Amino acid sequence: MEIAPHINVDPAIHHNKPVITGTRVPVSIVIGSLAGGMSKEEVIQEYELTKEQVEAALAYAALLVAETDVMPLGV
Repeated sequence: MEIAPHINVDPAIHHNKPVITGTRVPVSIVIGSLAGGMSKEEVIQEYELTKEQVEAALAYAALLVAETDVMPLGV
């Protein structure tokens, strides 16, 4: 099931975690690779993705962060 452009979830693939549509590459791997210092071009080559797929993973991650509410713990 597509949950965002270029992002799918399927119980049979990576335990229903978001993956790049048409692949078994988890969104978390793409984001983690970029956060770890890989360039977009390196991620594209390493995981055989398109620029649009990498940017879709970033957009999806940004959406999740934007929708996250943080409740401060008592200090």
